[in-house]
Amino acid sequence: MPTPSLPPLAVRRLTLRDLSACADLSEDRGWPREEHKWGLLLTAGKGYGIDDPDGGLVSACVVTEYGPQDHPALAAIGMVLVAERHARRGIGRHLMRHIVSAMGTTPLTLHATPNGRPLYEELGFKVTGRAEMMRGHFTPGGPEPEVVTRAATAEDLPAILRLDEEVFGADRTPVITRLPAFADRLRVAEEDGRLIGYAAAWPNMETHVVGPLVARDTETAKALIASLAAHTDRPLRTDIDVRHEELLAWAKARGLASVAFNAVMTYGIPELPGDWTRRFAPLTVAAG
Repeated sequence: MPTPSLPPLAVRRLTLRDLSACADLSEDRGWPREEHKWGLLLTAGKGYGIDDPDGGLVSACVVTEYGPQDHPALAAIGMVLVAERHARRGIGRHLMRHIVSAMGTTPLTLHATPNGRPLYEELGFKVTGRAEMMRGHFTPGGPEPEVVTRAATAEDLPAILRLDEEVFGADRTPVITRLPAFADRLRVAEEDGRLIGYAAAWPNMETHVVGPLVARDTETAKALIASLAAHTDRPLRTDIDVRHEELLAWAKARGLASVAFNAVMTYGIPELPGDWTRRFAPLTVAAG
C-alpha cells in the first residue's frame, strides 16, 4: 500500500474553535481528551497547528508566554502532538522548529517525555530538572501539618499574583487570573495574615490535578494538598519537582503512586527563573 503524501506543512494559529480538533488529536495518540485543559491553554496561550486535508489536525502544540506582553521573559511549550497516521515523518520536528523560530530570543521551557526528549535535545533544549507524576486516592493520616489554610477569595488575588511572580520568576497574570473559574478549588495558606502559599485543584477527566502548588516550605505544601484532598472524592494527580524529596515521600505514604517521570528542559537559559524551593508543582506540565 503506498504511503500517503504529506499534507502541506503550513503552520497556523489555533483558536478555541479548534478545541474539538485538539481533543481529537489527544485521543488519537492515546491521551485523554482533556478539553477543559485545552480550553485554558488556547485562551491563556497561543495554539499552533498543521491542518490535515482530510479533516482535523496533523499536529498541534500550545505556547504560553509569561512576563511583559511585548517582551516575554519565558514561554512554556506543551501539548506537542502529531497524529498517529503521520507519526515519524518529521512533522513534530517541523512544528517545533517553527515555534523556536517564532519565539526568537524568548527563553523556552517544556516538560519532555522519554520519547520526546531526543527531538528536543536535537533542537538545542537542555535537561535542567525532573518532575515525578503522582496519582492516587489521598488517604489522610499521620500528624497534621500545623499550617492554616482556607478557601481563596477575590480579595486574595493580588497577593496570589505577587507571590506567584516572586516564586515563578515571571508575571503569569493571564493564567493565574483564570484559576478561580478554571479550578474547582483554590486554597491559600496564611501566617499572621500574610499569604505563604496557594494551590488549586482542577478537574481533568476522572482526576483532580493539584497545581499550581506554591508554598513557603514543605509543611505548607503538605497542608495545601491535604486541604484540597479533603474536598474531593476523585483521585489526585500532580507533578512534583523531584528535588522535593520529603513531599514526594509524604505523598506516597498518603496513597499517591509514581506514574512517570518527565524531564524539565530549557532553551536559551541555563535553568528556570524564580525560586524552585517554593515551587512544588506546575499548573500543568503543558504550561510550566
